[in-house]
Amino acid sequence: MNDTPVIRTEGLTKVYTMGATEVHALRGIDLTVGRAEFVAVMGASGSGKSTLMNIIGCLDVASEGSYELDGVAVRGLDRNQLADIRSSKIGFVFQGFNLLARTTALENVELPLLYDRSGNGTSPRQAAMGALERVGLADRFSHLPNELSGGQQQRVAIARALVTEPALLLADEPTGNLDTHTSVEILSLFQDLNDQGITIVLVTHELDISQYAKRIVALRDGRVIRDSGVAQRRDAAEDLSRLGRLEEEI
Repeated sequence: MNDTPVIRTEGLTKVYTMGATEVHALRGIDLTVGRAEFVAVMGASGSGKSTLMNIIGCLDVASEGSYELDGVAVRGLDRNQLADIRSSKIGFVFQGFNLLARTTALENVELPLLYDRSGNGTSPRQAAMGALERVGLADRFSHLPNELSGGQQQRVAIARALVTEPALLLADEPTGNLDTHTSVEILSLFQDLNDQGITIVLVTHELDISQYAKRIVALRDGRVIRDSGVAQRRDAAEDLSRLGRLEEEI
Protein backbone atom coordinates (compact mmCIF):
# COMPACT_ATOMS: atom_id res chain seq x y z
CA MET A 1 0.00 0.00 0.00
CA ASN A 2 1.30 3.45 -0.93
CA ASP A 3 1.45 5.48 2.30
CA THR A 4 3.04 8.58 0.74
CA PRO A 5 0.89 11.60 1.72
CA VAL A 6 -1.03 13.13 -1.15
CA ILE A 7 -0.26 16.60 0.24
CA ARG A 8 2.64 17.63 2.45
CA THR A 9 3.53 21.28 3.05
CA GLU A 10 6.09 22.66 5.48
CA GLY A 11 6.48 26.35 6.31
CA LEU A 12 4.42 27.37 3.29
CA THR A 13 4.54 31.14 2.91
CA LYS A 14 3.12 33.42 0.23
CA VAL A 15 3.88 37.13 0.01
CA TYR A 16 2.39 39.38 -2.66
CA THR A 17 4.09 42.70 -3.39
CA MET A 18 1.74 45.54 -4.30
CA GLY A 19 3.84 48.59 -4.97
CA ALA A 20 5.64 49.34 -1.72
CA THR A 21 3.28 47.12 0.28
CA GLU A 22 3.80 43.45 1.09
CA VAL A 23 0.72 41.31 1.67
CA HIS A 24 1.36 38.12 3.64
CA ALA A 25 -1.32 35.73 2.36
CA LEU A 26 0.16 32.60 3.99
CA ARG A 27 2.34 32.60 7.09
CA GLY A 28 3.98 29.20 7.50
CA ILE A 29 1.41 26.51 6.68
CA ASP A 30 2.23 22.95 7.75
CA LEU A 31 -0.32 20.54 6.31
CA THR A 32 -0.34 16.81 5.61
CA VAL A 33 -3.23 15.06 3.85
CA GLY A 34 -3.08 11.29 3.57
CA ARG A 35 -4.69 9.01 1.03
CA ALA A 36 -8.48 8.63 1.16
CA GLU A 37 -8.88 11.63 3.46
CA PHE A 38 -11.76 14.06 3.00
CA VAL A 39 -10.61 17.48 4.22
CA ALA A 40 -12.55 20.73 4.26
CA VAL A 41 -10.41 23.88 4.16
CA MET A 42 -12.34 26.75 5.72
CA GLY A 43 -11.84 30.44 6.20
CA ALA A 44 -13.40 33.82 5.66
CA SER A 45 -12.42 36.14 2.83
CA GLY A 46 -8.78 37.12 3.32
CA SER A 47 -7.96 34.06 5.44
CA GLY A 48 -5.60 32.62 2.83
CA LYS A 49 -7.70 29.64 1.80
CA SER A 50 -7.85 30.64 -1.89
CA THR A 51 -4.08 31.20 -1.95
CA LEU A 52 -3.52 27.81 -0.31
CA MET A 53 -5.87 26.17 -2.81
CA ASN A 54 -4.01 27.76 -5.72
CA ILE A 55 -0.68 26.50 -4.43
CA ILE A 56 -2.01 23.01 -3.71
CA GLY A 57 -3.52 23.01 -7.20
CA CYS A 58 -0.17 24.04 -8.75
CA LEU A 59 -1.79 27.20 -10.08
CA ASP A 60 0.58 29.34 -8.03
CA VAL A 61 3.89 28.82 -6.25
CA ALA A 62 4.92 29.56 -2.67
CA SER A 63 7.34 32.33 -1.74
CA GLU A 64 8.98 30.08 0.85
CA GLY A 65 8.52 26.58 2.23
CA SER A 66 8.06 23.20 0.60
CA TYR A 67 5.17 21.39 -1.05
CA GLU A 68 5.07 17.77 -2.15
CA LEU A 69 2.13 16.50 -4.19
CA ASP A 70 1.87 12.71 -4.19
CA GLY A 71 5.59 12.52 -3.41
CA VAL A 72 6.67 15.06 -6.06
CA ALA A 73 8.44 18.22 -4.89
CA VAL A 74 6.58 21.07 -6.57
CA ARG A 75 8.80 24.04 -5.77
CA GLY A 76 11.24 24.70 -8.59
CA LEU A 77 9.12 23.14 -11.33
CA ASP A 78 8.78 25.24 -14.47
CA ARG A 79 5.49 26.20 -16.10
CA ASN A 80 5.31 23.12 -18.32
CA GLN A 81 6.15 20.79 -15.46
CA LEU A 82 3.46 22.40 -13.32
CA ALA A 83 0.96 21.91 -16.14
CA ASP A 84 1.94 18.24 -16.39
CA ILE A 85 1.53 17.62 -12.66
CA ARG A 86 -1.82 19.44 -12.66
CA SER A 87 -3.17 17.31 -15.51
CA SER A 88 -1.89 14.00 -14.12
CA LYS A 89 -2.37 14.31 -10.36
CA ILE A 90 -5.20 16.78 -9.73
CA GLY A 91 -8.87 16.77 -10.67
CA PHE A 92 -10.47 20.21 -10.30
CA VAL A 93 -14.12 20.92 -9.48
CA PHE A 94 -15.17 24.58 -9.52
CA GLN A 95 -18.22 26.52 -8.32
CA GLY A 96 -19.11 27.56 -11.87
CA PHE A 97 -18.82 24.05 -13.44
CA ASN A 98 -16.65 25.42 -16.31
CA LEU A 99 -18.20 23.19 -18.97
CA LEU A 100 -17.93 23.94 -22.67
CA ALA A 101 -21.41 25.10 -23.69
CA ARG A 102 -21.56 23.55 -27.18
CA THR A 103 -19.98 20.27 -26.16
CA THR A 104 -21.78 17.15 -24.93
CA ALA A 105 -21.34 15.75 -21.43
CA LEU A 106 -19.19 12.94 -22.83
CA GLU A 107 -16.97 15.33 -24.79
CA ASN A 108 -16.56 17.60 -21.75
CA VAL A 109 -15.41 14.64 -19.67
CA GLU A 110 -13.03 13.48 -22.42
CA LEU A 111 -11.33 16.89 -22.55
CA PRO A 112 -8.55 16.30 -19.94
CA LEU A 113 -7.49 13.16 -21.79
CA LEU A 114 -6.56 15.27 -24.80
CA TYR A 115 -3.71 16.64 -22.67
CA ASP A 116 -2.78 13.30 -21.12
CA ARG A 117 0.70 12.26 -22.14
CA SER A 118 0.87 9.14 -19.98
CA GLY A 119 0.36 6.89 -22.97
CA ASN A 120 -1.65 4.37 -20.99
CA GLY A 121 -3.59 3.39 -24.09
CA THR A 122 -7.04 3.82 -22.53
CA SER A 123 -9.76 4.85 -24.99
CA PRO A 124 -10.84 8.42 -24.09
CA ARG A 125 -14.46 7.61 -24.87
CA GLN A 126 -14.40 4.46 -22.76
CA ALA A 127 -12.72 6.27 -19.85
CA ALA A 128 -15.18 9.18 -20.08
CA MET A 129 -18.19 6.86 -20.10
CA GLY A 130 -16.78 5.09 -17.07
CA ALA A 131 -16.41 8.40 -15.24
CA LEU A 132 -19.98 9.40 -16.13
CA GLU A 133 -21.19 6.06 -14.80
CA ARG A 134 -19.43 6.73 -11.49
CA VAL A 135 -21.41 9.95 -11.05
CA GLY A 136 -24.70 8.43 -12.22
CA LEU A 137 -24.96 10.28 -15.55
CA ALA A 138 -24.13 7.67 -18.18
CA ASP A 139 -27.64 8.06 -19.63
CA ARG A 140 -27.01 11.81 -20.22
CA PHE A 141 -23.77 11.40 -22.15
CA SER A 142 -25.10 13.07 -25.31
CA HIS A 143 -26.71 16.08 -23.58
CA LEU A 144 -25.34 19.62 -23.80
CA PRO A 145 -24.83 21.56 -20.54
CA ASN A 146 -27.94 23.70 -21.12
CA GLU A 147 -29.97 20.48 -21.29
CA LEU A 148 -28.82 19.51 -17.78
CA SER A 149 -29.76 20.79 -14.34
CA GLY A 150 -27.19 22.58 -12.19
CA GLY A 151 -26.61 19.45 -10.16
CA GLN A 152 -26.16 17.35 -13.30
CA GLN A 153 -23.70 19.89 -14.70
CA GLN A 154 -21.66 19.66 -11.51
CA ARG A 155 -21.71 15.86 -11.78
CA VAL A 156 -20.32 16.15 -15.30
CA ALA A 157 -17.61 18.45 -13.90
CA ILE A 158 -16.82 15.86 -11.21
CA ALA A 159 -16.66 13.10 -13.84
CA ARG A 160 -14.25 15.27 -15.84
CA ALA A 161 -12.12 15.67 -12.71
CA LEU A 162 -12.07 11.90 -12.14
CA VAL A 163 -11.37 10.75 -15.70
CA THR A 164 -7.56 10.94 -15.39
CA GLU A 165 -7.68 9.01 -12.09
CA PRO A 166 -5.89 11.78 -10.18
CA ALA A 167 -4.27 11.48 -6.76
CA LEU A 168 -6.34 14.43 -5.50
CA LEU A 169 -9.82 15.81 -6.13
CA LEU A 170 -9.69 19.54 -5.38
CA ALA A 171 -13.12 21.16 -5.09
CA ASP A 172 -13.45 24.95 -4.78
CA GLU A 173 -16.85 25.96 -3.35
CA PRO A 174 -18.48 23.18 -5.44
CA THR A 175 -21.98 23.78 -4.06
CA GLY A 176 -21.85 27.59 -4.23
CA ASN A 177 -24.25 27.81 -7.20
CA LEU A 178 -26.62 25.05 -6.08
CA ASP A 179 -29.76 24.92 -3.94
CA THR A 180 -29.79 23.03 -0.65
CA HIS A 181 -31.15 19.72 -1.99
CA THR A 182 -28.78 19.65 -4.94
CA SER A 183 -25.85 20.64 -2.71
CA VAL A 184 -26.50 17.66 -0.44
CA GLU A 185 -26.73 15.41 -3.52
CA ILE A 186 -23.25 16.56 -4.60
CA LEU A 187 -21.90 16.09 -1.06
CA SER A 188 -23.39 12.59 -1.02
CA LEU A 189 -21.49 11.86 -4.23
CA PHE A 190 -18.28 13.19 -2.67
CA GLN A 191 -18.80 10.97 0.37
CA ASP A 192 -19.37 7.95 -1.89
CA LEU A 193 -16.22 8.72 -3.91
CA ASN A 194 -14.22 9.20 -0.72
CA ASP A 195 -15.49 5.82 0.56
CA GLN A 196 -14.04 4.37 -2.67
CA GLY A 197 -10.62 5.69 -1.66
CA ILE A 198 -10.49 9.06 -3.46
CA THR A 199 -8.68 11.86 -1.63
CA ILE A 200 -10.77 15.04 -1.52
CA VAL A 201 -9.92 18.57 -0.43
CA LEU A 202 -12.98 20.80 -0.41
CA VAL A 203 -12.58 24.56 -0.02
CA THR A 204 -15.59 26.25 1.54
CA HIS A 205 -16.58 29.21 3.69
CA GLU A 206 -19.75 27.46 4.93
CA LEU A 207 -19.56 25.64 8.26
CA ASP A 208 -22.50 23.33 7.46
CA ILE A 209 -20.81 22.16 4.23
CA SER A 210 -17.58 21.40 6.10
CA GLN A 211 -19.47 19.03 8.42
CA TYR A 212 -19.71 16.47 5.59
CA ALA A 213 -15.92 16.13 5.49
CA LYS A 214 -13.90 13.95 7.87
CA ARG A 215 -11.50 16.71 8.90
CA ILE A 216 -11.55 20.50 9.01
CA VAL A 217 -8.55 22.77 8.49
CA ALA A 218 -9.51 26.35 9.34
CA LEU A 219 -7.41 29.36 8.35
CA ARG A 220 -7.27 32.90 9.65
CA ASP A 221 -4.84 35.60 8.55
CA GLY A 222 -2.73 33.08 6.65
CA ARG A 223 -2.32 30.67 9.56
CA VAL A 224 -3.93 27.37 10.52
CA ILE A 225 -6.07 27.98 13.61
CA ARG A 226 -7.77 24.59 13.65
CA ASP A 227 -6.93 21.15 12.29
CA SER A 228 -9.16 18.45 13.71
CA GLY A 229 -11.53 15.64 12.86
CA VAL A 230 -15.27 16.25 12.50
CA ALA A 231 -16.82 15.04 15.75
CA GLN A 232 -20.35 14.60 14.46
CA ARG A 233 -19.97 14.12 10.74
CA ARG A 234 -23.13 14.60 8.69
CA ASP A 235 -24.27 11.75 6.48
CA ALA A 236 -25.39 13.25 3.17
CA ALA A 237 -27.50 10.19 2.23
CA GLU A 238 -29.45 10.51 5.49
CA ASP A 239 -29.88 14.24 5.00
CA LEU A 240 -31.17 13.64 1.45
CA SER A 241 -33.76 11.21 2.77
CA ARG A 242 -34.86 13.71 5.42
CA LEU A 243 -35.07 16.53 2.85
CA GLY A 244 -37.13 14.29 0.58
CA ARG A 245 -39.64 13.65 3.37
CA LEU A 246 -39.90 17.37 4.17
CA GLU A 247 -40.49 18.20 0.49
CA GLU A 248 -43.27 15.60 0.31
CA GLU A 249 -45.01 17.22 3.28
CA ILE A 250 -45.00 20.68 1.67
